[in-house]
Amino acid sequence: EFWAIMGPSGSGKSTLMHLLGCLDRPTTGKYYFAGQDVARLSDSELAVMRNRRIGFVFQNFQLLPRISALSNVELPMLYAGVKPGERRRRAEAALEKVGLTDRMHHRPTELSGGQKQRVAIARSLVNGPLLLLADEPTGNLDSRASLEIITLFKELNTEGTTVVLITHEPEIGAQAKNLATCLDGRLTVQPTAETTAGEGGRADESA
Repeated sequence: EFWAIMGPSGSGKSTLMHLLGCLDRPTTGKYYFAGQDVARLSDSELAVMRNRRIGFVFQNFQLLPRISALSNVELPMLYAGVKPGERRRRAEAALEKVGLTDRMHHRPTELSGGQKQRVAIARSLVNGPLLLLADEPTGNLDSRASLEIITLFKELNTEGTTVVLITHEPEIGAQAKNLATCLDGRLTVQPTAETTAGEGGRADESA
């Protein structure tokens, strides 16, 4: 799946992201991730799930400024106990996937905004996540860099990664296969060209 979630500030988008990313537990209802009831998992089990099965991409990149792009990408594997040689191999492969082979030894301060976000995406992918969550991933980028990042998300989705992104930008949300708006904690699925063609125009649902 490739979903975009839109809505005004305070509508519940961040809460939804925290629930999907196993950063918070639901207080009512149930959320199953990879067949497991999140509310029943311990803090350590949730930490392992976040590290190995969920990738996070943030608006402000969240890169460590004093180490190279390659070292930033290696960090999730360090916490997962991956051996140094394998960490480097997988980090290099991830940076190659996002088109930064020639910048892997540069520090974040030496990279453009779009390149920093590509490093962040590479970092989110190195442990082979089932789900990629992106919170306003183009919020600090110009239009050209934003298009490059969305194109990359589309490629990752085509290769089999589920992507959920939160955005305030309609032109970005329109690039996803599925679009939902969040208002007062309620999600409403919006019709897209793809769903309208596939479902005879009946794409509106609420959850």
